[in-house]
Amino acid sequence: MLIRFVPTLFLLFLPLAASAAPPTLEQIRSEIASKKGTSSTKKSLEILNVSYDPTREFYEEYNKLFAAWWKERTAQELKVVQSHGGSAKQARSVISGLEADVVSLALAFDIDAIENMTGLVGKNWQTRLPHESSPYYSTIVFLVRKGNPQGIKDWGDLIKPGIAVVMPNPKTSGGARWTYMAAWAYAVKSNSGNTIRALDYMKDLFKNAPVLDTGARGATTTFIQRRMGDVLLTWENEAYLTMEKDGKQEFEIVYPSISIQADPPVAWLEKIVQEKKTEDAAEFYLKYLYSEKAQELIAKNHFRPIDKTVMDRFQERYPAIEMISIKDFGGWEKVQQMFFKDGGQFDDVHLSMSE
Repeated sequence: MLIRFVPTLFLLFLPLAASAAPPTLEQIRSEIASKKGTSSTKKSLEILNVSYDPTREFYEEYNKLFAAWWKERTAQELKVVQSHGGSAKQARSVISGLEADVVSLALAFDIDAIENMTGLVGKNWQTRLPHESSPYYSTIVFLVRKGNPQGIKDWGDLIKPGIAVVMPNPKTSGGARWTYMAAWAYAVKSNSGNTIRALDYMKDLFKNAPVLDTGARGATTTFIQRRMGDVLLTWENEAYLTMEKDGKQEFEIVYPSISIQADPPVAWLEKIVQEKKTEDAAEFYLKYLYSEKAQELIAKNHFRPIDKTVMDRFQERYPAIEMISIKDFGGWEKVQQMFFKDGGQFDDVHLSMSE
């Protein structure tokens, strides 16, 4: 269940309009069903998926699923190589020359950055696939130690004296930028729209988070293996994966009163796949994410599927939570300019950590 809340502050920005209507889920599935053969004459092929941190386990399973389907439809062996890290850092690697066939990053701004800096992706990348090229979504939750000894129930508890918060750095991690915006939404709402008090909240929050890892998985390692901190702010799927790996005897998941719908997008890099002659495989690699089998695998890995029928089957996994959307802030371009560019709000917050 998705509950919307749009504070007065957010209404200052208008949602961004898409330049063209994307294909529907039904259209993509029809294309998948009719796929036979490939334009490539090679017996085997390799593509590189440059992704953000906490998708490792999902894509490890998905790559096997897709490779089997691809071989059945084309008789071609396919190997998918993975690269993972903080989303902004991964985007910079592609900009610097890493030849990704596809990217699956934490937020649209990082793919836009690749396109704006290199022209490799294609201007219309977000209208190529359903749901603005986001085949799954997630949200930000709290992971606490068993018994919740600090009694952490909501964002307001994170700024109490003595609470140690673990999270990644918004400068390098897409998940951290989603987390920052969820925290900002709470701060604005709880202070009745007073942005000065909301900024004070953000400064207090980051003073309780002295170590900022470069990515979500690094933050998880800090919290789990190094046993630092009282609470980890992380992706919902990463929290559940930690519970599965390390046992429900060690940790608990806390859903705050408000969070954000995080829509991680995917795209093939038009110029690279044309040059490498991998366009057919790369395009269907992303299109197949919208198949029913892939959507089920997405749900099993604790991401939220965009297929409502699949989502209904796994509904018990996903507690109702009030979510805002990045569009409520005007979209990632406006958010980047206001909060995360050099000299933006986060730099002000970060400087206050040493005061």
